[in-house]
Amino acid sequence: MEFGPELKRGALTALVVAVCGVVLGLLWLWLAPRIPLVSDGKAVYLKDSEGEQAVGADGTFVLLGLGMGALTALVAFWRCRRGGIGIVLGLAVGGVLGSLLAWRIGVWLGPTQDIVAHAKQVGAKKVFDGPLDLQAKAALLVWPIAATLAHLGLTTAFGPRDPQPPQGWDVPLPPPPQ
Repeated sequence: MEFGPELKRGALTALVVAVCGVVLGLLWLWLAPRIPLVSDGKAVYLKDSEGEQAVGADGTFVLLGLGMGALTALVAFWRCRRGGIGIVLGLAVGGVLGSLLAWRIGVWLGPTQDIVAHAKQVGAKKVFDGPLDLQAKAALLVWPIAATLAHLGLTTAFGPRDPQPPQGWDVPLPPPPQ
């Protein structure tokens, strides 16, 4: 068995899937709820101490990761219906790299990480957005897991079948003796 074509196919899949992380990062930045903060001039507080915006940002990342996993698996299956270990590994590695890229893009393009400087710039008693961050780092694994499971399901349901050897009842019986 030759591994060269499988490695090429896997590397190309990983690269394409990882680049899709830019889309995930921009969607996360756009759709994630903002964490409202307020400063009294001495300290910075949550505007709503019972708010769930931080959890909502993680949940948004998870849901987007599920969607991207299903979408990339569907496209990979559509492009290469016969599957192979290269495609599956490419989906897994590309999903991890894409999730990392999306997380860093969301943090980089989101509100500033320097909360104290931002609070001083805005002024006392003014509401401003806190930084976008991913508290549950396990959310980075949602995309690759969803992609590999979706690809497995698609291959199982619609992939090519191996020819089955004839069973005992499939073999024609010899003619009865005369």
